[in-house]
Amino acid sequence: MVKKLEITVLCENMVGRIGSGEHGFAALVQTPMGNFLFDTGGGKFLADNAAAFGKDLRSVTKILLSHGHDDHTGGLALALRCRGGEIEVHAHPELFRERWLASEQGGETHHTFKGVPFRREYLESLGGRFVFNHEFLEVAEGIYLSGEVPRLTPFETPDPRQQIKEGESFATDPFRDDQSLVIVTDQGLVILFGCAHAGIINIIRHAVARTGENRLAALIGGTHLGFLGKERMAASVAELKNYPLQCVACSHCTGLEGALLLRETFGNRFQYGAVGFRYALD
Repeated sequence: MVKKLEITVLCENMVGRIGSGEHGFAALVQTPMGNFLFDTGGGKFLADNAAAFGKDLRSVTKILLSHGHDDHTGGLALALRCRGGEIEVHAHPELFRERWLASEQGGETHHTFKGVPFRREYLESLGGRFVFNHEFLEVAEGIYLSGEVPRLTPFETPDPRQQIKEGESFATDPFRDDQSLVIVTDQGLVILFGCAHAGIINIIRHAVARTGENRLAALIGGTHLGFLGKERMAASVAELKNYPLQCVACSHCTGLEGALLLRETFGNRFQYGAVGFRYALD
């Protein structure tokens, strides 16, 4: 169980008083067991924002990746160069799968590459030592990567615009690699989402089942609520109300409409998790 914890959002779409925004997500998790970088943003402002908030990327003991999109892995080379030396990089085995975003332009479907923007060999030359997991994995005492999340809710459906290539055809990405960070504290679970492509309720149920803890101290990060329509958004938030929840600091792909619904539902328990947002247990 983690009794002392500080989480600082280093990359996000929006900023507070200081820092720079970019589309993406990264958070530094500081604990007595070590410091963990969860995702790396899009690649522009990770180091600048860390310096702005007095965070030393050389102190990172492990890098943890939520999934293989460029807005979560684009800063990985920068993080490795800042860190220096060899460091474990934890991720799902499908991290490097090619990923694409489909969009309609002039009546035709166009695909934009959205996968990891670096070759594995290059990242390894910078000191990254990849450790892949399918299952729920303890990366430090009381700190877990979710592994593959069972898709059980009928309303948390995949985003058809997020695609992979199967042969010469494109198909909806199942995001088997989507992982969240689950931290067990004496206040309940702290869960960091990358984009929650597996669905926030699926992720929470999985975390509760694996830890036996149903209190939610904090939910932080991207929820993907902003991209899947009002009905799914309403269903996810309605289900979320069933959990004892202290803090919701969702951002990134939550979208403004999703953030407003969370604020309306949870009142002062909601905060927007912009660059510089800090969550602490002492």
